[in-house]
Amino acid sequence: MRLIIDTDTAGDDVFSLMLALRRPGVTVEAITIAHGNVGFAQHAENALVTLAACGRADQVPVYLGAQRPFSRAPLDAAYVFGADGMSDCAFPATPQRPAPGHAADEIVRRIMESPGEITLLAQAPLTNIALAWLREPKIAQACKHLWVMGGTDNGVGNVTPAAEYNLYVDPEAARLVINAGFNLSIVTWTETLRDGLLDLDQLQALDALDTPRARFFTQVNRASLAFAQETEHLDGSLHPDALTCAVALDETLILESEMAVVDVETKGELTRGYLSVSHNILPDIELADPALKRRPPNARVIKAVDRQGFFAAMRQALL
Repeated sequence: MRLIIDTDTAGDDVFSLMLALRRPGVTVEAITIAHGNVGFAQHAENALVTLAACGRADQVPVYLGAQRPFSRAPLDAAYVFGADGMSDCAFPATPQRPAPGHAADEIVRRIMESPGEITLLAQAPLTNIALAWLREPKIAQACKHLWVMGGTDNGVGNVTPAAEYNLYVDPEAARLVINAGFNLSIVTWTETLRDGLLDLDQLQALDALDTPRARFFTQVNRASLAFAQETEHLDGSLHPDALTCAVALDETLILESEMAVVDVETKGELTRGYLSVSHNILPDIELADPALKRRPPNARVIKAVDRQGFFAAMRQALL
């Protein structure tokens, strides 16, 4: 698999990168940086630190991209991940520096140079992907597959009751991307709550590996674990980005999925960033309201994942 990862590197984004960087047969062609979890420049530093932790320093270019959403000020989540996005571990800067060029341009260039070969994993607000599509709409057909971690499956969000962070921060970008015609799969916050939890026994087992990468994982996960325990009242930590990466790398982990009509609310006062997902129990939309028109499904929504298989993938990455 040839992979580009678009990320706002902090917390679980780090572990998603580790899964891909450590998987045999996967070539991470580039890491592209978007605004999001913590300060923009820190995202790049965290990606570079992760490359070094995986023994991949200077082997994968890191490109800077959009520093803000389309229509609002940036919004960070340092309250979850720590000020540096890495549980305030204060890792030193690495010798590798970001590569020249804009992330959106690199996404376009690399996909168009190898049509049908590049998989794109989006685990940040979708601004970079939207910018790339606006610059060259043909990437939607030329991209082998787009995996998005974002939104909810008509469920409870993690910023507002209606919205998950990645879509809430830049719903205009998300709406463009989701309706652009990509071969699209979505792993939602709803699915993360179901199958993306690493419980305390699993976290202890990962820490007990006592490898450099396992120790790195435990350090970086410290703030997320504390937030999950204290605020979300969970016995473990949640891993939405790593879960998305795991199923992108190995689709046999997917136990249930559904093709659906999905879209993003951009204007609602209470529902801005809400991911609307059709469901097979709904009547035909034109039957329910003749003023509405039926739309073909535009995304595969992941409904259930093999939790033990996900844990096994994480363990293998940390050996």
